[in-house]
Amino acid sequence: MALYTGKGDKGDTGLFGCNQRISKSSAIAEALGSLDEINSFLGLIKVKAKDSNAISEGKSIEFKINDLPFDEIVNTVQKNLFIVQAEVAGTPMTIEESKVKEVEVIIAQVEKELPPIHSFFISGGTELTALFDVARTFVRRAERRVVGVSEEGERKVGEFTLAYMNRLSSLFYALARLTNHISGIVEQSPDYK
Repeated sequence: MALYTGKGDKGDTGLFGCNQRISKSSAIAEALGSLDEINSFLGLIKVKAKDSNAISEGKSIEFKINDLPFDEIVNTVQKNLFIVQAEVAGTPMTIEESKVKEVEVIIAQVEKELPPIHSFFISGGTELTALFDVARTFVRRAERRVVGVSEEGERKVGEFTLAYMNRLSSLFYALARLTNHISGIVEQSPDYK
């Protein structure tokens, strides 16, 4: 397989598993691009999380929740995002309810480790925390694009796929907070002054 085909030189693209071509500016192409963007960014986070397990700011720290390392959590999300992409592209694949529940379990476990939320927090703390914060915003954009495809009726997007996309931003927010907590960094609230 060649690294390029030249078929999209006029502004259209083919979809997975079919002969249909769509405009690269269509809602489907926007959703697929946003999903690809978050999945690629998660690759960076996965590498950083794995490297951070060895050493973080001069201390040996393990980033995991209930023996599940952050890099493995991220890898699972990446695999699931390929299912979302395939669904948006028009295949019969879809996210099952069990995948939504898996994310909810991780979020619930993280919440048990952290103090309750009383305000918004300023992003950052550690590099890994900041990366999770950026991922949260990227996944929100991807979610909006997938919802747009669903609302326009271009593709039928399953209810659990939409729920999964919605939970992902909460997951990355939770992992950002937990990363700061594990690293001993106190979250900073905005002062609105």
